[in-house]
Order: sequence, then C-alpha cells, then structure tokens
Amino acid sequence: MAHYALVVDGIVQQVIVADEDHISTLEGDWVKTSYNMNGGIYYVEATEDDGNGGTRATRKAADDQSIITGDEARERKNFAAVGGNYDGTGFYDAKPYDSWILNSESYGWEPPTEMPDDGKIYSWDESSKSWVEFNYPSPTKPMPTGGQPHRWDEDSESWVEIDI
Repeated sequence: MAHYALVVDGIVQQVIVADEDHISTLEGDWVKTSYNMNGGIYYVEATEDDGNGGTRATRKAADDQSIITGDEARERKNFAAVGGNYDGTGFYDAKPYDSWILNSESYGWEPPTEMPDDGKIYSWDESSKSWVEFNYPSPTKPMPTGGQPHRWDEDSESWVEIDI
C-alpha cells in the first residue's frame, strides 16, 4: 500500500492509499507520494523526552537522507495536498503571495526577504513586500468574571461581551 495523488492539469485533486495494482485500473494521472517527505527531507518516527519523565512520539529527519534516491515517491519533495501543485518533479503548496519564489530544492515558497529573527511575531504584507510586526492587543483592564466570554476592543479600550 502507498499514497497516490490524482493530478489534473498540475493540481492535486485527491490523495488515496491503495495498492499499485488498483491504481493501474483507475483513470487519470495518479502520482505516488510519500507522507514522510517535507521540504525535500525524509522524516522517520521517533520519540523524545516529554519533560515529565516519559516520552512522546515525534518525527525527525532521517540520519541517512540517501534513502530518498531511487524511490519515486520520496524524490517528489513533499507529500501531496489536495489543491496543491505537481510540476512533474515535486509537489508543492499553492503560491501564498505573488512575490514569493518557489525553492527548487525544498519545493517550498520563500519570501523575497527573510523574516526577522528577533523573537517577535511577524506577518507578511504583500503590498509593501515586507514583514510587519504583529501586535497583540494589550488590555488595560482585567477581564470581567461571571462565565460569559469577552473580547478586548482596542478602539473603546474595554471588554465586549461575546454572544454565543
């Protein structure tokens, strides 16, 4: 059993798990894909310390990346995603912004300028083609109690009750 993506005009329409024999009976362009691939790197199951004396499941890059060579699914850079793209070489997500460029090695989209690495949170602003610091609201009053949910309104500088 393996994962296969139905690709129509370069766009992934569906991803299924099936035997190769079954895929050969289906119409359309079915392309093998591997859920262990991300950014051109092969990942394996692993465990890590959970900080409480136990372990938790995680994934890590395989020590031997040569495992990619010769396996058609692993050579496709990323796991296929419905709505994503396939160009005959690799799978990649839909382009997030017009100014971003597809990295030919990882098949991931990259901005024209790197996001600052100063511990702050940023979002991309396509109109200025730059990273803009995300500012969280800073409530100046304690949130009301009583069980009803509220949100902070910056304009009125007050808590507003949310209807649910």
